[in-house]
Amino acid sequence: MAFRIVASCTRCWACLPLCPHEAIRAAAPHFQIDAARCTECVGDYADPQCASICPVEGAIIDAVGQSLNPPGSLTGLPPERRTVSSTP
Repeated sequence: MAFRIVASCTRCWACLPLCPHEAIRAAAPHFQIDAARCTECVGDYADPQCASICPVEGAIIDAVGQSLNPPGSLTGLPPERRTVSSTP
């Protein structure tokens, strides 16, 4: 039972102070979660604190590789609607 932070992490530092077990540490090129310390906040909080504060969709994944904040979950826009317009 442990989450992982992947390369899309921007090192914004939002998650670091919220982890109740100090499982998150600053590392290059992105933060890392110590699997031995991560409890996924079970017994401490209803939701994982790192995922609840993370502003980057897809940056934190669970043990089976599923994103805790999948594309569209933070913006409310499904991935297929996210296009970059070239018109001003």
